[in-house]
Amino acid sequence: MSASFRADHVGSFLRPADLLQARHSATPPDQLHALEDRHIDRVLSRQKDLGFTVFTDGEFRRSNFMSDFTDAVEGFDFGDAVARQWDEDRMKGQQQSSAAVSSVTGIVIAPLRQRKSLTGHELPWMRDHAPGAVKITMPSATQFPAISFKYGITDKVYRDPFVLLEAITAIMVDEIRNLASSGVSYLQIDAPRYSYFLDPRWCRWMETELRVDPDAMLTASLKADNACFAAARQPGVTVAIHLCRGNNRSHWYAAGGYDSIAERFFHELNVDRFLLEYDDERSGSFAPLQYVPKGKTVVLGLVSSKRPELESKEDLLRRINDAAKILPLEQLALSPQCGFASTMEGNLLTEDDQWAKLDLVAETARQVWG
Repeated sequence: MSASFRADHVGSFLRPADLLQARHSATPPDQLHALEDRHIDRVLSRQKDLGFTVFTDGEFRRSNFMSDFTDAVEGFDFGDAVARQWDEDRMKGQQQSSAAVSSVTGIVIAPLRQRKSLTGHELPWMRDHAPGAVKITMPSATQFPAISFKYGITDKVYRDPFVLLEAITAIMVDEIRNLASSGVSYLQIDAPRYSYFLDPRWCRWMETELRVDPDAMLTASLKADNACFAAARQPGVTVAIHLCRGNNRSHWYAAGGYDSIAERFFHELNVDRFLLEYDDERSGSFAPLQYVPKGKTVVLGLVSSKRPELESKEDLLRRINDAAKILPLEQLALSPQCGFASTMEGNLLTEDDQWAKLDLVAETARQVWG
């Protein structure tokens, strides 16, 4: 099943204006849920019309890509933030500001306690209405130590970022085990914090601010995600990991190729699919794909979900051909580099732009793989 989804997408779609307004205006839960249902049915139909065979709800029931966790687990304080930035020319205006990042994160201030299912409100509608394989996305446990651990606060509860990671992983494992046996076809873990290991500036940040050794944190991160993937291993369930370098409101925060972690990342993670950002020069070359073992699929994120300009099919075909010189074509697939709305406010393009890009992905995949 892993290789059958040649046209893929990361999961989130731009929210329509009335859904955004409803979320901002304290709409009663039953009315909000009905509105979500209507728009989810619409995007399911659109995915089918474009020729996709794997379906998401666009994350329309979430305020951001990781809010399924933070909404279901007590112990976060959203009135505080971890400052995460560097001053080096502000990356020519492209570096995502700490304020933008912190708007969707919270600091752990108390022992974490799960009070409801993370995805229990999402899967039933998808299971009953999706016209094909259901993909559910979840944030990686590795997302939180970097953005939710603050010295002087969190360390009073969890001694260090490694202990926090263990606590979050335990919650994720239980949730994923239940989810995998409940009718999901495709589980994707979104893990943008691996990009820290690709960028020397963020490696220095881990050493000085997070106070961890990057190599030790990489080892702990791989172990945590593998625990989650092991819990997801059920017959008929495809498991995948998505790695990007920032996507909030069309901004990014990290740069660097996969070279520094490729051998460990591709060999040690027990997944079927790697969804990789490859939409511009910040992602480096295809050379690290030489480390991908047989039996695993790389989904090339060649289409940008940040920019409205539509890529050319000729360029996509050329780049797929370039990647196929390193990794066999049968181990490749195609998608946008990230979702279109990591937060509900979405990236800086229109719904028409979004669907045109997804149409291009599906059409190009049909031409390449049939």
